[in-house]
Amino acid sequence: MYDINKVREDFPILSREVYGKPLVYLDNAATTQKPLCVLDAMREEYLNVNANVHRGVHYLSQQATDLHEAARERVRQFINARKTEEIVFTRGTTEAINLVASSFCESQMQAGDEVIVTDMEHHSNIVSWQLQAMKRGIVVRHIPITDDGILCLDQLEQLITSRTKMISVAHVSNVLGTVNPVEKIIQTAHAHGIPVLVDGAQSAPHFKVDVQAMDCDFFAFSGHKMYGPTGIGVLYGKEEWLEKLPPYQGGGEMIDKVTWEKTTFERLPFKFEAGTPDYVATHGLAKAIEYIETLGFDAIQQHEQELTRYCMEQLQTIDGMHIYGPNLMSGPGPSNKKDAVVSFNVGDIHHLDMGTLLDRLGIAVRTGHHCAQPLMDRLGISGTVRASFALYNTKEEVDALVAGIRRVAQMF
Repeated sequence: MYDINKVREDFPILSREVYGKPLVYLDNAATTQKPLCVLDAMREEYLNVNANVHRGVHYLSQQATDLHEAARERVRQFINARKTEEIVFTRGTTEAINLVASSFCESQMQAGDEVIVTDMEHHSNIVSWQLQAMKRGIVVRHIPITDDGILCLDQLEQLITSRTKMISVAHVSNVLGTVNPVEKIIQTAHAHGIPVLVDGAQSAPHFKVDVQAMDCDFFAFSGHKMYGPTGIGVLYGKEEWLEKLPPYQGGGEMIDKVTWEKTTFERLPFKFEAGTPDYVATHGLAKAIEYIETLGFDAIQQHEQELTRYCMEQLQTIDGMHIYGPNLMSGPGPSNKKDAVVSFNVGDIHHLDMGTLLDRLGIAVRTGHHCAQPLMDRLGISGTVRASFALYNTKEEVDALVAGIRRVAQMF
């Protein structure tokens, strides 16, 4: 049984009040709260095992290194990568995408070569490529979406040309909750000899990811969106691709030998990890993964899908309600068209006004363009209110959200 009350005990912040009201935290797509086991593990390492990793021969350094590399192995198992050498620690999904964009364009693309993204991408998967377009003259193209927030996948073949060198797509939209058919995209891309980068920031926390079964060439995700600490993320890359790419940054840790004449670089994955890593955060990420796996992804999926379905059903009873993205959910799991995110507007009420007034009722939602302005332009709006769910949310919190929206709507 999924005991939601016991789960919530692991997150003390959920019991606090905001403006004298019980906190209803529905901004999980932005960041999740952290369970005590993650906080305790990080505190314990700072108290008893704090030393720089890889470089020291002393006991504490060896201990810290063991924890850091055990975290890498935990991540490898979590996404079913073939080797730990394919797991690169970054500061988050954003840095992971920028790493690939910079290193891939430097070594694999020329002016006029093309990268394909989609209309529903987070800015991280748009601006990083646009920066390369400004520097190197590459071309950024995008797969359109339907009015319901579904990729027009039939247009992918038309977008692919002999100059297409990379396809980079979100696994799940952070605004619409759309679960994209990345396996089909990857099959199409590979038939043309094109590698694929998958932005997994919104998928890794919610359902099981298997990078070997998916056959993606790169996969990126963030620790802070899956109950781990901020400032830590992961880039998975197939070994053959990581071997081809040049380092993203220079400094300590990523070198083999430095002379005035020439520098040679460390083996994978260290050539992409310049400087002191956040070795305490990697340990925290490992504990977060352990926490998720202890609860079980099947149970988490079922719980979050029930909440999402219930929320959409209740919101649709409100006059003037407009929900963006797919409305149909066939059951738990990644085969769904929608996952754990509901973005909406009510009548002519500005999303910022709605969010501000909900906040006064203790309800934390996200408002604005959600770092997806091209998507907002496609939808013809300036922004939305977004409620996003995690493994600790409840139907009672959905009821509080719905009651709060009704109260705000009456005020207008």
